[in-house]
Parts: sequence; structure tokens; C-alpha cells
Amino acid sequence: MITFDHLSKEYNGVYAVNDLNLEIPGGEIFGLLGPNGAGKSTTILMLTGLIEPTAGRCLIDGVEVAKNPIEVKHRIGYMPEDVGFYTNLSASENLDFFARLYGLDTSARKSRIDELLSLVNLDGVEKLVGGYSKGMRQRLGIAKALLNDPAVIILDEPTANLDPQGVADYRRIIKQMAADGKTVLVSSHILSEVSLVCTSIGGVLSQGGKLVAQGTWKDLTRVLEGEQVKILVETRSSMPEFSHPDLVSAEYSNEHHEAVITARSDIRDDIADALRKADVMIRQLTLDRSTLEQAVLSYYNTGDEQQ
Repeated sequence: MITFDHLSKEYNGVYAVNDLNLEIPGGEIFGLLGPNGAGKSTTILMLTGLIEPTAGRCLIDGVEVAKNPIEVKHRIGYMPEDVGFYTNLSASENLDFFARLYGLDTSARKSRIDELLSLVNLDGVEKLVGGYSKGMRQRLGIAKALLNDPAVIILDEPTANLDPQGVADYRRIIKQMAADGKTVLVSSHILSEVSLVCTSIGGVLSQGGKLVAQGTWKDLTRVLEGEQVKILVETRSSMPEFSHPDLVSAEYSNEHHEAVITARSDIRDDIADALRKADVMIRQLTLDRSTLEQAVLSYYNTGDEQQ
């Protein structure tokens, strides 16, 4: 579990993080969202014990980070945005070096390293890390973050530089970690990627480091005041007209069996139920992510106005 208790960080009178209160239970994949400069990296640096808060505290499984930084480092796995490795060593040699810092014996190190390199599809790669692409380094960074089998995994911009296969592998790994009961914190400014992985909880930091929204993706969509979402529907036959209290408008194309539905909330479940009752097979039922991005931007702007 991760706990932020009135956490603040101030630099020369300017708050990078401002009175952050948040609790993330085990088994959750939490998306810490925000534009550049919103305080995401500062929050992570305090959570990993690399900088101390100006006020408040953060805790890992009840252990206060600032007071017990060494103990906390054994409980967490951390992948920074810019992952650093020894370029004159191979992937397994790099991981072996870091595994020694955790006190793993020779047998445990070899077993764990082989398992992780296979997990991130780097097993059998013999060349030195200096010859790796950015995407390969990123995958090795994920392996390093999992090296000590941590209870809490902290990932800063984890999909940067990954190719489509690497992104798919990352999503699979993170969802499995959460299924195993681990707490996963993903920091990113890429809403579309976070929304695909962080199915349970999302958070939004504004400029100035204030948390201005929190909840499931459905909750965040539902509470948008004055905002609307678009839902893209594609079926295998003509789509019947749809009615719903939150429906704003619907544009139908019977020729292509498509519809664009504008609503005050995410009503995809209700659309799916209505289509099933009408014996209409669904080919696509998705949120228009660009609309959702505009909605989240409204949260950022609201946070700015409240400063």
C-alpha cells in the first residue's frame, strides 16, 4: 500500500507538490496523471526516498519513507524515466550487479535474472548494453524494477521508447503484477496509455502539484461538469436508435453500420446491453480518447484557477 499524508514539496516559495492526500491499496494499478511540471516526478522522488518533503509524509506499507529510506528501498521497485545502466556490461551482468545490492545469493540471482530477462524478451541477447536501442534499455529497466520482487512498483513514463510489442509486453507484465497483489504506481502524461493499463484508479495533478481529481475512469468521466464524451460504435448490421437519460446526440451511418454517440457520461455498458437485446452484434465500442483528453485537460485548468 502507498499512502500520501499531506505531502508537500516547496522550492523557493513555489510548490511542486501541494498537500497531496492519497491512498493506493495493494492490487491496484494507479495512474498518476499530469502535464509536464505538474509534480509527478517530484512525488515519485519523495516516494522513493531520493528527496525529502517540505511537509507531510509518504509511507510504503505503513513505513515512513523519509525516516526509513533503506528499509523502503527493499520494499519497492523503481524505474525512472531515464534508465541508467553500465554500458560495458551485458543485461545479465547489469542485473547481477544490482541483485548483489539486495543481498541475493548466487543461485537466487541467476534464477531471478533468467526469469526476468525472459519476461521482458531479452533472454539470449549477448551484446553489451551500450549497443542496446532505447526500447531495449526500457525493457531492461522494467526487469531491474522487478529484481527484488517488490511489493510496490513505481514506474515513471514506462512506455517511453517502447515499440508496439514492448508496450504489449509491458501491459501484460503490469497487469500480472497487480493480479499478484502488488501495488503499481504509473506516472505519465500520456492519457491514452495510462487509461488502457490503469483500469481501476486514475489521478490527476494540476500545475502546482494539487490533486484535482481521483477515482476510477468511469467515475472521472461521470463527474465531468459540463463536459461530454463521444462513444464510437460499429456493428455488423444496422444499428437501432438508442435512448438514454445521459444521451446528448447520436449520429448514425446505416450504410457503414456506424454511430457516434455523444453523452454526459461513459454509457458503453448500456449501449452494449441495448444492442444485445436487439440481437445486433458489436464490432467496436470505444471511447473517443481525444474527447477524454480534452476532459482531463479541463481538470488541469481547473487546478490552475484554484491556485
